[in-house]
Amino acid sequence: MASIDKIKSIAERVAAMREEGNQVVVVVSAMGDTTDDLIDLASATGEQKWHREMDMLLATGEQQSAALLAMTLNSQGTPAVSLTGWQAGIRSDDTHSKARIISIANDRILQELEQENVVVIAGFQGLSPQGDITTLGRGGSDTTAVALAASLLADRCIIFTDVDGVFTADPRLVPAAHKMATISYEEMLELASLGAVVMQPRAVECAMQYHVDVEVRNSFKTDPGTIITEGSSMEKQRIVSGVAHDTNVARIAIFDVPDRPGVASLLFNKLADEGINVDMVIQSAMRENRNDIAFTIEKPDLAKALPVVEDVVRELGASGLSYDADVAKVSVVGAGMQSHPGVAAKMFEALAEEHINIHMISTSEIKVSCLIDEDLIAKAVRALHAKYELDNGNWGCC
Repeated sequence: MASIDKIKSIAERVAAMREEGNQVVVVVSAMGDTTDDLIDLASATGEQKWHREMDMLLATGEQQSAALLAMTLNSQGTPAVSLTGWQAGIRSDDTHSKARIISIANDRILQELEQENVVVIAGFQGLSPQGDITTLGRGGSDTTAVALAASLLADRCIIFTDVDGVFTADPRLVPAAHKMATISYEEMLELASLGAVVMQPRAVECAMQYHVDVEVRNSFKTDPGTIITEGSSMEKQRIVSGVAHDTNVARIAIFDVPDRPGVASLLFNKLADEGINVDMVIQSAMRENRNDIAFTIEKPDLAKALPVVEDVVRELGASGLSYDADVAKVSVVGAGMQSHPGVAAKMFEALAEEHINIHMISTSEIKVSCLIDEDLIAKAVRALHAKYELDNGNWGCC
């Protein structure tokens, strides 16, 4: 949606889908850098503490896109109508800037479809119980699309983006990365949560909950993309499906924390109260009834988190804290890990061969993540992609 020319190209594709006999609902995001431009405008007014007003402002970006696409479709002879999120019946909670969809009343959408209109809906937004405009966070248009597909019992949900599908690694870092034909919800959720920006984690979570098959395709190509669907025996055979990385990471460590019940609860509840999500957590072995706790957060939350952690250090009588914003997370993901021992050892071996030191490790049934120095992330991703033989399309099966 970056320009009028691209909007015209999108309109042609939408019209072609309708001509195939489909009823079509289109969810749009803002044009190009519109959201960033609106944030810059807001910054010029002073401190950005007015979350309600920010949502009021940012929601206009998607409304522009929806209106322009509907105008373009109509001018090309395809009847279309644009709707805001709340006109489309999307109701959310009242968490401004990070709202969650709680229900969809799709009567208006169904009425427009019955009148043979293409329905163009502004993504990323909803209406709170108080009647205020809310936004769903960055990438929220993906979540809007999947939620609407579930509500409408759609045959297909297609996410059009600027990449050809879901790859075994970021092709900008790994030229040998392969596009996957299919990937399970669980694997895609892990990859999205670990830094693969092709899909928003909440959108994948919604698709998995409501069993919506989602295809990720390139907006300007006709080639098939990647289908995100239920897991299959193929996923179980693929020990490692992909390598993800995330540079939006900061690490905080607290030293000599008293080893008693409730300490972790105190720390992480205070961070949660400030809307700060915690990812990797490591507690060291106890010594003299004290231990160290280290954890990661998103890099933009570091300035907000440090005063909270400093208060906790004083309250607990810990000896101090440290933090580091020059770190990154690299992860390997695969449903087959559950039944194949040695996956983590192979990852550590690959990083050691590249002389990459590991600061933190976390695991789940289908992923292993390591925190490393940020300037080594490209080397790490390439090394892991090769180590699991994803370069040659073996999908880590050997």
